[in-house]
This record gives sequence, structure tokens and C-alpha cells, in this order.
Amino acid sequence: MTTKPQLSRTSRTQLKKAAHKVSLEVEHLYQTIDASNIAHIAINDKRGPSVIPMLAWREDDNIFIHGAKNSPMIRYLKSGANTCLTFTLFDGWVLARSAFHHSAHYRCAMVFGQFTTVEDNAEKSRLLDIFIDHIAPGRSKEVRTSSERELTATELLVMPLAEASLKISDRGVNDDIADMDHDVWAGVLPYHTQIGPAITDSKSQVKRVPDYLNLE
Repeated sequence: MTTKPQLSRTSRTQLKKAAHKVSLEVEHLYQTIDASNIAHIAINDKRGPSVIPMLAWREDDNIFIHGAKNSPMIRYLKSGANTCLTFTLFDGWVLARSAFHHSAHYRCAMVFGQFTTVEDNAEKSRLLDIFIDHIAPGRSKEVRTSSERELTATELLVMPLAEASLKISDRGVNDDIADMDHDVWAGVLPYHTQIGPAITDSKSQVKRVPDYLNLE
């Protein structure tokens, strides 16, 4: 029997609060990161602490972000500073019989580490194509490829998924026994992200929506 890869425990990823919500399965971590699209990234530069949302994507065991070379955040991260990324998916409200036990369904990944820079333009182009295909599978083969000037002006940073934790809340209503006869509806109100329908650019010469965007 093949054992599924598990997340390693460190002093920063060992969760004590609501430990029953912890998932150590690497595949669950991948699914959360791939579905979230947005990473909230912590920095603490000369302006003080801040958390900045950035588009992010994964390939294998690495997280990638990109931005302009003159971005203060990019300059801070490429210096090798320690940081933390969070990826959060909100899945619904849990409506209990008491105010105290109302809660939420969610998936939240935290990744700790340091970014390094991808310098080679050919590798940048390959990795950015992976990002485009994550948005719309197959699109990288249709669009104009990035020029050398564009690739040189873009900073691409990578962080290994070496230290991460994942918390999943999905267990429904957890009422006290004393409240079970309270005359009020209880249950879960799911939330779903709606994708599409696609809106064609008014100046587009191609009016037919590509099959990979036809989600109806």
C-alpha cells in the first residue's frame, strides 16, 4: 500500500487551537492553494507591517508570484526576508441553535519561508505560461508570447512548499445538548464562487467564446 505524502510538523505549523481541523495531507494543501488563486503575503519593511494580496500559483512543490521589479514588496521579498503566505477559501456559514456556536466552513493554508528569484527569461516564460493555463487551460498556446523586454521587466519569485499547515472546517453544527430542543432552524448555508459567463471584449475580433471558457 502506498502511503500518501504528509505535511511535516514544525514549531510554526504545529496547531494547538482546534487541532481536530488540521489536515496533514499534501494533496489537500495543493487543492486549497490551486483553488484560492490569491495569496495574502506578510511583509515588515521600513513602512511597518502589512499584508498584501497577490495572484499566486503552484507548480509541484513550489509557489510563484510575479510583479514589477520596482515594486517595494517584490524588492523586500527578493532580499530573502522571512514571510508567511495565507490561502483562504470561505465555504459557508454554520447556523447553530445558539449564538455562541455559529461558525463557518473554510479551508486555510499557511506557508512559511523565503522567496528566491527566477532569473532565466526562458524559465520565466514557461512558468508564466503555467499561470495562464491555470486561469484558462490551453490559452498560453493562443496568446502572443511575452517579449524579452517584458520578461526582463518582470520579477518572478519562487518559494518551496517546505513548511506549511492546513486547517479545514467542515463538520457542520456543533450544538450543546441543552440547546437541541431550541425551536430554531440549524444547518449550513454553503457559499460557492460563480465563474462566468464570459464577457467578450467589445474590440475583440474573435466573438466566439473559447470552449475552455464555456462553463455553462
